[in-house]
Amino acid sequence: MKIRSYAKINLGLRVLGRRADGFHDLVTVFHLVDLFDTLQFEITDGSISLESNRDDIPTDDGNLCVRAARLLLEQQRGMGVHIVLHKNIPAGAGLGGGSSNAAAVLRYLPSLLGLSFPEEELLEMAAMLGSDVPFFLQDGSALARGRGEVLEHFSWQCPWWIVLVNPGIHVSTAWAYGSLRLDAQPEEADLRTTLREAYDDPNAIALLLHNDFERTVIEAHPAIGEAKQRLLDGGASGALMSGSGSSVFGLFPDESAARDCAAGFPQEQLLSVTPPQFVPDAIVRDL
Repeated sequence: MKIRSYAKINLGLRVLGRRADGFHDLVTVFHLVDLFDTLQFEITDGSISLESNRDDIPTDDGNLCVRAARLLLEQQRGMGVHIVLHKNIPAGAGLGGGSSNAAAVLRYLPSLLGLSFPEEELLEMAAMLGSDVPFFLQDGSALARGRGEVLEHFSWQCPWWIVLVNPGIHVSTAWAYGSLRLDAQPEEADLRTTLREAYDDPNAIALLLHNDFERTVIEAHPAIGEAKQRLLDGGASGALMSGSGSSVFGLFPDESAARDCAAGFPQEQLLSVTPPQFVPDAIVRDL
């Protein structure tokens, strides 16, 4: 079995404050884009292993794919899997690549092994692996609260072309949270309502596209801000850094503007152009 593991962007991200457990409460909208890694599963006789096209990612228990497989198989004697992971989504990019990979293992490996897990159990496993892993267990968009694990999935057909750019900078999520500066205790934004209003009112995009991490991250890495400004100068109705960085995306009203802007970026920086009303298709059928 070979599957695609898609990246996400954050359509708005507000950090509401630090919690007693050391984490932060936030509100954001997760949305999938047409950039993906691929994973291929090969059944083995009890061992769990991983290989990748990238030398800079771990292939042991430091990889979320391996940890996800262990959670699924810890009670299944004699069952194992070899995972072949082809990475396209960069690390430290604010796109959830590792989380998406882990969720893909939880979501698709059980059926290959003839196993079945209740949805609640898979969600518990996902939350153990990372705050945004649960989002990737379903397709589409979701309003996220808490650490990102409290989800309200909803149906939304994106009306914009999305140009996603990564300037080749790795941003540590831990550093981003540690450097975060909040001027005041913010109110929780109603991002989902604003998202729907933006269909009819382009000015509503400006209210939506705010990320509390942008100020400190762009101060430390000006190239991220330069990429964002290049999207705006290229005709984007709005642009934003995704997650804790370093990727930025622009929302374009038409294809020609999106592709013209994309063509102006260095080839090694451009990641993807996602069309409106994009629907991810995880199963690769060309084996």
